[in-house]
Amino acid sequence: MTLHITGDDAADRLLTEDPLALLIGMLLDQQVPMETAFAGPLKIADRAGTLDAATLAHLNPDEFAALFKETPAVHRFPGSMAARVQALCAAVEKEWNGDASAIWTQGAPDGAETLKRLKKLPGFGEQKAKIFLALLGKQYGYQGAGWREAAGAYGEQDSYRSVADIVSPESLAKVREYKRAQKAAAKAKTA
Repeated sequence: MTLHITGDDAADRLLTEDPLALLIGMLLDQQVPMETAFAGPLKIADRAGTLDAATLAHLNPDEFAALFKETPAVHRFPGSMAARVQALCAAVEKEWNGDASAIWTQGAPDGAETLKRLKKLPGFGEQKAKIFLALLGKQYGYQGAGWREAAGAYGEQDSYRSVADIVSPESLAKVREYKRAQKAAAKAKTA
């Protein structure tokens, strides 16, 4: 299994091999293109010298934010997103002993329990948690009972709604088209 989200082999390899990288990428996936968000963990690892949850959680917040601001920036909102990443890493350290994959593996949780665990993470609301659960089930080998139901529409087979469905340039184009249609429909409602 190899993820193909960013178009950058090294960034995609890190996302595939490091569950914390994937979790951070999902956290960063807001108000920037998906590829930018999910390339963020590699930039963080390169600049900080690690992607260890405890180490990142305890870095000086100003120094960590400075890492986000280096060119190219990790995110268009480097200060606030650096703080969110540190909060996420602190939660992974405290609640999951530094092991991000424990969120979906410890105690063999079903889909509903995994969703509940994800929603407790800083920066993970209902929608983000469902998208991440779908990503785990569709591309990351997670097989907890009922994961598709817990992920809602994002868990549907052959849907192209989110990063969970991106496996190729063609599927990326379909996800982008879906998002454009959703934005147009929302805009039409408010007009």
